[in-house]
Amino acid sequence: MSENQNIDYSASNITVLEGLEAVRVRPAMYIGDVNERGLHHLVYEVVDNSIDEALAGYCTKIDVQINPDNSITVEDNGRGIPVDMHEKEHRSALEVVMTVLHAGGKFDKGSYKVSGGLHGVGVSCVNALSDRMVVNVYRGGKAYQQEYSKGKPLYPVKEIGPTEKRGTRVEFHPDATIFTVTEYKYDTLLERMRELAYLNKGIEINITDLRELKEDDTPVRADHFFSEKGLRDFIGYLDENREKLMPEAIYIEGERKGIPIEIAMQYNTGYSENLHSYVNNINTHEGGTHLAGFRSGLTRTLKSYADRSGLLQKAKVEITGDDFREGLTAIISVKVAEPQFEGQTKTKLGNTEVRGAVDEAVSEMLENYLEEHPNEAHTIVDKVILAARARQAARKAREMVQRSNVFSSAGMPGKLADCQSNDPAECEIFFVEGDSAGGSAKDGRNRRNQAILPLKGKILNVEKVMRHRAFESEAIRDIYTALGVTVGTPEDPQALNLSKLRYHKVIVMTDADVDGAHIDTLMLTFFFRYMPELIENGYVYLATPPLYMVKKGNKQVYCWTEEDRERALMEFGDKGIHVQRYKGLGEMNSDQLRDTTMDPEGRQLRQVTIENAASADRIFSLLMGDDVPPRRAFIEANATYATIDA
Repeated sequence: MSENQNIDYSASNITVLEGLEAVRVRPAMYIGDVNERGLHHLVYEVVDNSIDEALAGYCTKIDVQINPDNSITVEDNGRGIPVDMHEKEHRSALEVVMTVLHAGGKFDKGSYKVSGGLHGVGVSCVNALSDRMVVNVYRGGKAYQQEYSKGKPLYPVKEIGPTEKRGTRVEFHPDATIFTVTEYKYDTLLERMRELAYLNKGIEINITDLRELKEDDTPVRADHFFSEKGLRDFIGYLDENREKLMPEAIYIEGERKGIPIEIAMQYNTGYSENLHSYVNNINTHEGGTHLAGFRSGLTRTLKSYADRSGLLQKAKVEITGDDFREGLTAIISVKVAEPQFEGQTKTKLGNTEVRGAVDEAVSEMLENYLEEHPNEAHTIVDKVILAARARQAARKAREMVQRSNVFSSAGMPGKLADCQSNDPAECEIFFVEGDSAGGSAKDGRNRRNQAILPLKGKILNVEKVMRHRAFESEAIRDIYTALGVTVGTPEDPQALNLSKLRYHKVIVMTDADVDGAHIDTLMLTFFFRYMPELIENGYVYLATPPLYMVKKGNKQVYCWTEEDRERALMEFGDKGIHVQRYKGLGEMNSDQLRDTTMDPEGRQLRQVTIENAASADRIFSLLMGDDVPPRRAFIEANATYATIDA
């Protein structure tokens, strides 16, 4: 490169961002994204401060409120953020906390032994991304206040009068110029508040939605959470719809190597391993050293007991670590003073000292439990032996899936209409309900990068069968083969190997009716239980076909909701209108299906994500399990399909 080409690049080109400007310029670096996930993360950051006060022993109550304008109020009864002058900054400590990144008590070991939160960006980041924030502090019999706009204080901290209250109240309104979505979802916040209440026993957490009121002006939605037993209550909630093998959950609580450890575990008659791990209240989706310590302690202790009991010798079956975790629901929660996170989404604990601490706690306390509860211990060993036999059958079934060369056309499912491109990043596969819809989809697709695999009927409900039964299903074998994935890695025999995944968009396309929704749920249950890595990497989507076509003369419009249909009928008037209700994909011409549901220019894809794995685990067990009454109640409460007259 010549010197002349560099002549316009000098010190004047280097931008230095002052204060919180960096957060506003690159918000995704601090909160993940500026969509729905990042919007809700703002609330979690503020609530984390209140949880820190609770962990330190100073806060017993946290109130979260969604206001009519979609602003959020979080109030606690902790000590209140200090308001005295900061010696170094020469301004109120409250202003420092609210306007300086990485400023706060959690960085002072004397203030908080451990603190919640993942990245430590704190409430100042929330302030930077809000067009309005008001903080009230109740401390020492006095109330103080400061307001901000886009991270900048509007006036110095001021005393506003006497008070008998104690704590901090933060109200903020997300900046619509930053976020693509500004409407909070009550259910999303509800699940996180419930989770925090279980993870921090003895703390009262309330959440209220003031956007919709009853006739007496009380909110339509308001929930109260308080757990005396912590993780024992949590595991009861998660396993509510499963048949348990023991009357009470196994509970482990203690401190090892200065690390507080709390574990609850329960065996059930199911076939899934449901392990949920937390560090400082953060759900560590990718596991880490605490989960590895739990698994090693569990396997070694149970195997030792099973060997001593003589039950394994009678069964004449080889046992592995996986067998001890089939049908096991467990929650592992640790509090680490200086957590080191790694992994793709920075939710994998890397602290090596935690593994030994958890292993030691599990080994000691589980061994005591087994000796004191011989009936439950024998039940667990019987379950393990059954799992070992099923695993051997599953291995043979998996080998059948993986024998064919996934890159050779001869090994592909017969009904797969593959695409021409070999670049997974641009390739899509549509799993389509039925041959009729499959025919329309094949005719309407872009052959270069869109593949079609018709599904015959409803796939197996994997929630209710052993793993080898799932692999024996032709439809499920076709899914594995078409995707090009295999089961098993050196670290985890049940993990999905994505190294040869052939499509980075895996799209389920079904009819827009109740049967279609059922197939969606069956497919998502399969992906969640057998291919969670696909969901975690953002590869799974649901197609959204229109419900109606409204036509008048040469003008036509597609409608995805009842509201869309009503809007079209205002626009068109009430004469000469034809409304077609699409009861199935097969009723649409191939060009209609292409334009509305398959073409990236006009389609509406819904990406499947798992923000809260514990909640998803419970919902799938509820929807796809054997217990009918709670499933009916859930469907009635959440149904989205109205009755359509023929």
